[in-house]
Amino acid sequence: MSSAKTTRRQPDLRTEAIVLRRTDYGEADRVLQLLTPEGKRSVIARGVRKEKSKLAGGIELFSVSEVVIHEGKTELGILTSAKLLEYYDAFVKDIELIEMGGTMMKSVSARAEQIESPEFYKILKQALQVMQRHAGEETRWKDVLRAWWGINLTRASGEDMNLHFDTDGDRLKADSRYYWDEEQAALTKATAGRIGADHIKLMRLMASGPAELALKVQGADVLIDEVLFVARCMEKATKL
Repeated sequence: MSSAKTTRRQPDLRTEAIVLRRTDYGEADRVLQLLTPEGKRSVIARGVRKEKSKLAGGIELFSVSEVVIHEGKTELGILTSAKLLEYYDAFVKDIELIEMGGTMMKSVSARAEQIESPEFYKILKQALQVMQRHAGEETRWKDVLRAWWGINLTRASGEDMNLHFDTDGDRLKADSRYYWDEEQAALTKATAGRIGADHIKLMRLMASGPAELALKVQGADVLIDEVLFVARCMEKATKL
């Protein structure tokens, strides 16, 4: 009887993906950084730059695709299939959206390198969808989305915002005013504080609900400056 060991073939991964980065490799290949619900993946798309490549249409930036990745012995997988599911053409027409989306992709890419969480994919997909739906609107939806993004990127990175107790350990009160203490990453009671009950409600909603829900809050454009400041402080404090 043969004693030769048989190795089990690694199953291919079929999943959704967002292309974070594309780098030309060799004469016709591309190395891709993908964000998937299973985490960040590096893959090579062989022959994708050839005119008749079947993969080319499925690896567009600012889109969601269904991909199949053959995962071998190395960290670099092989992209064997890519089908475009959603393409966000609003980015082609708005350079500010390109910069905004690109910044989000860089930020989530760095964190997904260290932390494997399905939340990164969920929030990035939501953010891209919101930018597609609301492109061209004159409201302050971009700032609302930026605040939602900062709060949820912090949460996806494993850090929960303290939105229930102040720096003295007292429960937050509806009739009190606060300011955000960057060092303690919490609200501090202050008579002249710019943050009140409505700001806190909006932040709690952002931390627990989808981006579209935050955009529907009446008066969000009036509250957003203080909320965005807090969100950016948290995103900066938890930057890896």
